[in-house]
Amino acid sequence: MKNKFLRTVVWEVQYLTPPPAVRYCKKCGRQKEFVSSGQFRVNAQRKYLDVWLIYKCSGCEATWNLTVLSRIHPKAVSRELLDKFHGNDQILAHKYAMNTDLLKRNGCKIGPYDYKITGCAAFDGPVRLHIRSNDASDVKVSVILREKLQLSRKEFEDMLSDGRIQSESENDLTKCRLGKEILLVIS
Repeated sequence: MKNKFLRTVVWEVQYLTPPPAVRYCKKCGRQKEFVSSGQFRVNAQRKYLDVWLIYKCSGCEATWNLTVLSRIHPKAVSRELLDKFHGNDQILAHKYAMNTDLLKRNGCKIGPYDYKITGCAAFDGPVRLHIRSNDASDVKVSVILREKLQLSRKEFEDMLSDGRIQSESENDLTKCRLGKEILLVIS
């Protein structure tokens, strides 16, 4: 059966909170979750500009600065973007807080975070499943599928080995992460 003739079902993965950054807290003396405060710190030293997103320890409220921009020339940033940093624009803060690659580049592990999956899980035959998210995600595709379809690990692995779940881009569905989107065929 050709994939273009299959009915397409769309699932949206929506994040309820930004992912916490897991790192060592000097006050607590151990690894703790740091959550975004939604506020930026901007520092201009002579010819250079630095911008950080402020995070707070979930245990003691100690702060840690996530480097957003470092040692760049002020003219390299648009006036509009700089005003958003100065004004603690919540949409911009959310965008940077959701950027798991930025968190990893800053030496953090990504803690667990809440999300919900919307879309129909009842299929009446083979379907082309499009799973997508507005924000890039580190959540494994296997976790999303097992949760939404209410499958045990064994049932999921059986469906994979039987070819009843396949990735259109031939990703290893036991290991791959969602990112922004993935296309699957479920029969």
